[in-house]
Amino acid sequence: MARNPLAPDWLAEPVDPNALDPAVWPASAARDTDGLLQLGGVDVRTLQERFGTPLYVVDEDDARARARTLREAFEREAAARGTSVAVYYAGKAFLSAEVARWMTAEGLRIDICSGGELAVALAAGTDAAQLGFHGNNKSVAEIERAVGVGIGAIVLDSLTEIDRVAAAAERAGRVQSVRLRVNSGVHAHTHEYLATAHEDQKFGLPLEDAADAVARIRTHASLDFLGLHCHIGSQIFGSDGFAESAARLLAVHARLLEGGPVPELNLGGGFGIAYTSADDPTPIEQLAADILAGVQAAADLHGVRIPKLAFEPGRAIIGGAGITLYEVGTIKDVVVAWNDEGETAVRRYVSVDGGMSDNARPSLYGADYTVRIADRVSEAPPALVRIAGKHCESGDIVVNADYLPADVRDGDLLAVPATGAYCWSLASNYNYLGRPAVVAVSGGAARVIVRGETEHDLLSRDAGLDTE
Repeated sequence: MARNPLAPDWLAEPVDPNALDPAVWPASAARDTDGLLQLGGVDVRTLQERFGTPLYVVDEDDARARARTLREAFEREAAARGTSVAVYYAGKAFLSAEVARWMTAEGLRIDICSGGELAVALAAGTDAAQLGFHGNNKSVAEIERAVGVGIGAIVLDSLTEIDRVAAAAERAGRVQSVRLRVNSGVHAHTHEYLATAHEDQKFGLPLEDAADAVARIRTHASLDFLGLHCHIGSQIFGSDGFAESAARLLAVHARLLEGGPVPELNLGGGFGIAYTSADDPTPIEQLAADILAGVQAAADLHGVRIPKLAFEPGRAIIGGAGITLYEVGTIKDVVVAWNDEGETAVRRYVSVDGGMSDNARPSLYGADYTVRIADRVSEAPPALVRIAGKHCESGDIVVNADYLPADVRDGDLLAVPATGAYCWSLASNYNYLGRPAVVAVSGGAARVIVRGETEHDLLSRDAGLDTE
């Protein structure tokens, strides 16, 4: 059969559309003898029967292993160069009380960027001293609370925040540790909305303004300057961008040492994962070695010791540990003209019971995903499909292009991998759909770690209704 011309160039037609690429799926993902997908020793049919669909499923052991591997890799490389490292889990990727406990149990700190995330981390029992607080527009109330509970570090994102945090710390009678977020000018090879270190964007200060900002920080007795912070983007493959950013930051770091101590350097996160078989992210061990080698070279160039380092991965820990389950509702074949000569091809639209309300990333910035039938295997040949959601938006697409067995049918259970990050955390109630539950699986057991929303939950917020 000829290749479907509607398929994107990067998408290879699989020999077996039932196969699970281990680079994309959680470590425990496998099919049993009946063809049922299992995760953490629990099959998807059991999950559907107990919890319904759509459903987020997170492999706890996989998430914890990724956190541990990442921390150990960076600690090993840092120790080899005579320094230490702190690894923060970026809670914005996905934060719940259980996830916070997993991360702290694996020796990570937690990075939060709102009062709500602070509340979750504290409620989970996280030591406030192990938290870092980001955000380009922290409210005065958020700053007051963070300082009051003894947060470990606040990342200053503007000149205004310098004075606000200093005043809050003075009122609380404590010295607050702070980092200064700067833009290194390094452009990550990623979507425009994911790149966060170029000049024309809302985060941080230009690198050339760092010296004046740090001098201002040092005028406040209630502030303790830890060092510079920079985040060059998200879903980044390779280490070149991190090494170049570190080189630029360490040049400024060296000059700042003339005015006082600068014990740390925070290089952010943004390490990429595989969403499709075409993605080729750098293994974490290699990434750690390459980044630390770049930091060492820059420190040697500027004649300074490597400071204590910090990193803030989120997606690289939780993204690949999660999948989303859907049930197929309707299927339709659409004839599409694919060239100027009017030649046509068929695109199969497979609609599921969720969509952009549980995964906004495809509609937000064109993210690509993989999909497989989860409750059976098929001998049918591969057919190009587009997995569509049920919302009233033509852009409501879950998987833009992949291959499923041609006999995909209504009632099939589909699984989309690599949805552990930025799916639940970006979820909405569009069209009044309740946000799905999040279930953790481990050792053949499944438990809810975030309850799904019911219609009662949605109606209870409508002040025009009496739902008591």
